[in-house]
Amino acid sequence: MGVGAISILFHNYPYDNQSMPFKTFTYIFFFLNLTLFITFSVLTITRYTLFPDVWGIMLRHPIQSLYLGCYPMGATTLINIAVGLISEQYGFGGRAFLYFIWACWWLVIVLSFICAFALVHVMKTRQKHALNALTAVWLLPVVTLIVASSSGGVLAQAIIKYSPYHALITLTVSAFMVAVGLCLAMMILAMYLLRLIVYGVPQNATVISTFIPLGPMGQGGYSILLLGQGFRSVLPLQNNSQVLSDRRTGDIINVLCVCVAFVLWALATMWLMYALLAMQEVLRKGLFPFKLTVWGLIFPNGVYANLTIQLHNELDIYSFRIWGAIYGVVTLLLWTFVFSSTVIMLRNGKIFEAPCIEEFEMGTEAKERGISVIQQDVEAVETRWSEM
Repeated sequence: MGVGAISILFHNYPYDNQSMPFKTFTYIFFFLNLTLFITFSVLTITRYTLFPDVWGIMLRHPIQSLYLGCYPMGATTLINIAVGLISEQYGFGGRAFLYFIWACWWLVIVLSFICAFALVHVMKTRQKHALNALTAVWLLPVVTLIVASSSGGVLAQAIIKYSPYHALITLTVSAFMVAVGLCLAMMILAMYLLRLIVYGVPQNATVISTFIPLGPMGQGGYSILLLGQGFRSVLPLQNNSQVLSDRRTGDIINVLCVCVAFVLWALATMWLMYALLAMQEVLRKGLFPFKLTVWGLIFPNGVYANLTIQLHNELDIYSFRIWGAIYGVVTLLLWTFVFSSTVIMLRNGKIFEAPCIEEFEMGTEAKERGISVIQQDVEAVETRWSEM
């Protein structure tokens, strides 16, 4: 996800994004993202094939299971660049390649719905949660719908030249997903704000999760902007609907989408302020050790920068262009730090963690110790009884 967000930033950067250096960096990050995606997919499949019991243990874990939502979101970053750069600008594969990507997008939709509904159901029925333990990680299963909808907006504008009908289906499904995803995200964010007020900000490396709310707001705004542009291109339709056949409908929808996107950008900026305040509160107590959770900084900040840039493209307001460019550079520097720290920690293996297995083993050991103590007590009683 983080690598994919950087590739999208290079592709949409407001200065010289059509120059060869920017295209080269976009390709570098795209193929790095693709390589990592395939590698970790194979490793994950191998892990659960060799150790099938781990799947059930992981699924019952109230935190680690939520990261399943990162898988379809990582795939959507590949789809966006594959369509926007490889297919549209270079014409690679023509119609066949574009429809192959479209088919992959439908698969991502299935995975996103599984995360947003089945995984949330597991949270309600198979896991134990408490308000004081709530973090923004709860957003990961539902944000999948929002992120997948943005790929639908990118795909629709590419498919429309081959089939306006397929483009309309893509836009309609994407509009449904972003609406459901944003509603669920808003509900969770309301609970999260209550948790922050009642129990305070998360401590140590967990404070990184305060940046996650930028994800649904930033990506939601980006998706809605793309959907507005898509409906403006595909409408009006030649049918009996007074709404869809009106030539003004597409422009009206686009204007409304721009307004909603700006509201979401404002909410994302609000959460950014809260996250920065929480970060300084924790850092004043001392630095915390680097963990994989630090990767949670990249994608939310990347999509926030991307939404800022897209608002400039739509409104031609220069301040959005400057702020988006600055924030894009900051996100790239963050990615450089996190990626280099991860590579360094790979050497000693400390970067690998499996909380669900560790807690399961601790619980098993505790039970065994308890059984051992009981057996010792029984043996002691039997000894005293025999002596009597």
